[in-house]
Amino acid sequence: MKRFRSLCFTVVMTFIVSAVAAQKQDAVKVVKSANENKVDIFIGGKLFTSFLYPDSLEKPVLFPLRAADGTIVTRGFPLDPKPGEPTDHPHHIGLWLNFENVNGLDFWNNSYAIPQNKKNLYGWIRTDKILKASGGTTGVLIYHANWINQQKSILLEEITRFEFSGEKGRRIIDRITTLKADTTVVFNDAKDGMLGLRLAHELQMPTTEDQQFTDNKGNVTTVKGGTDHIANGNYITSAGKTGNDAWSTRGVWCKVYGKMGADSVSIAIIDHPENPNYPTFWHARGYGLFAANPLGEKVFTNGKSAKNLHLKKGESVTFRYKIIIDNGDKTISIAQLNEQAKDFSHRYTGQDHQ
Repeated sequence: MKRFRSLCFTVVMTFIVSAVAAQKQDAVKVVKSANENKVDIFIGGKLFTSFLYPDSLEKPVLFPLRAADGTIVTRGFPLDPKPGEPTDHPHHIGLWLNFENVNGLDFWNNSYAIPQNKKNLYGWIRTDKILKASGGTTGVLIYHANWINQQKSILLEEITRFEFSGEKGRRIIDRITTLKADTTVVFNDAKDGMLGLRLAHELQMPTTEDQQFTDNKGNVTTVKGGTDHIANGNYITSAGKTGNDAWSTRGVWCKVYGKMGADSVSIAIIDHPENPNYPTFWHARGYGLFAANPLGEKVFTNGKSAKNLHLKKGESVTFRYKIIIDNGDKTISIAQLNEQAKDFSHRYTGQDHQ
């Protein structure tokens, strides 16, 4: 009888612990707009982000991204400019995935700022189907898109699965993107790619110096230094690189962190071992571009090696990333990130988007 009571007690306690753990997960709602090319994602009853895919944008984006307390952690410009924030690189919008050189076409740098007589050098990603939009403890959004040239010929078909989840002080996005070639496709090694995020002004690294950056078409962009003392961010990678030293180095994960208001805020991106050229190179700039680019090896190694990705017609490649946004008294630790990376490495193997 004592054993029976002990067993019952254990079962009940396990149920209670499981129930408490489940309660920590905030409910997610994924709501497709009836009259706009937009899907809103709510976590814990609060708007977390929106998936935007209007024809006025050259690619689909998640914009803006919010921490659990509602703080916006991505730059507002150009869609919702904030006073005093930088206005460089108008193609940096929220969170996105594309690349600078696909069969010679630049998908990364395309924006309204490109003159019409040069648009033939660029590519577009057009979302044509929302395949799934469902809520629960995890929200799921799956869409189909085409990577096209100016003549609307399809180079790649994209299917992306987002999984959204949250709990107190934390928001998580898992992104799994499969690209299938409709023709012979080459991702030519280039600096600008693959998963990109443009940070809020506060999460930039502070600098008073102007900086200049050149894309593969020779276009020069000047990023102005600042003296407003708002920028206070910093980077750290799984390999221990910090600050500007994170740029061009490899790592399983990279985290940016800083103060926004009274809270510490961080955003971490975690790579997946089944991604091409794992672990990725970090295209993490102090001015606020935070990107994981496994296909920029030539630039990041100063020409010592290169990584060109070739796909024959019908072949595909999958990219998997986890994004973790934290806010509170302290942000996610190195040990916690290593544990998250370990868990992520066992998920999303293969190419199942269902």
